[in-house]
Amino acid sequence: MSIKLEHVNYIYSPGTAYEIHALKDICLELKDGEFVGLIGHTGSGKSTLVQHLNGLVKATEGRIYFHGEDIYGADYDMRRLRSKVGLVFQYPEHQLFEVDVLSDVCFGPKNQGLSAEEAQERAKAALAMVGLGEEFYYQSPFELSGGQKRRAAIAGVLAMEPEILVLDEPTAGLDPKGRDEILNQIQKLHQEKGISIVLVSHSMEDVARYVQRIIVMNQGEVLFDDVPREVFCHYKELEQVGLAAPQVTYILHALREKGFFVDENATTIEEARDTILDALRSGRQA
Repeated sequence: MSIKLEHVNYIYSPGTAYEIHALKDICLELKDGEFVGLIGHTGSGKSTLVQHLNGLVKATEGRIYFHGEDIYGADYDMRRLRSKVGLVFQYPEHQLFEVDVLSDVCFGPKNQGLSAEEAQERAKAALAMVGLGEEFYYQSPFELSGGQKRRAAIAGVLAMEPEILVLDEPTAGLDPKGRDEILNQIQKLHQEKGISIVLVSHSMEDVARYVQRIIVMNQGEVLFDDVPREVFCHYKELEQVGLAAPQVTYILHALREKGFFVDENATTIEEARDTILDALRSGRQA
């Protein structure tokens, strides 16, 4: 067990005219080694939820446990939690502030009490993980491209050796090539390092391609929590809350209605290709 939320509620500006019930009775368990997608329309509670995972925001009601320990306990080390549950914000500029990339990535390990040499060793390893070589070490982080800034921000979190990496819209504003590079790098980290990933995204195609489990938020509540195939079966319900399924879902349902014997619950382009080719080869019709 990695992180467990029990009946978590969060209210912005309680007791005022601006009161908003952002999270409502959230009960979730995020297990070790999972790759989880978190989706929902703007204002659904996604970002508020992930900020609870490392204690940046404290629940109005409910409990959160990390490896069985109550993070709201009187003697709990919140600083340690934040080194183990790393959060990468949507806008990397919010996390980059040092004079050069290497110094920026060293900041977290130094805060953990590591020596300058140890911090630099961690930083260089983290930068290598995200594909930023030595030529970037002494560049200003603000001179990097959008994709490079995101890589540097992710490296800054990885240098602290987290057990869980939470990414809030890591591909926002990137072109398709940059988006694929970032997501492929994240998938590689998950596969090779065993890091648990929580990916917040508006792209159904990205979520369908990479994650093992999808949590759908709507108006502060969990609407669905299942594997991608099962979640996207409910594409009409998703549409009703301002979301959608991957494009292949709609194509396959249309083909099924036309009489082709395809698996309309396939979620990725590769799965769609295979089921369409199978239908054409077999000549079977629904």
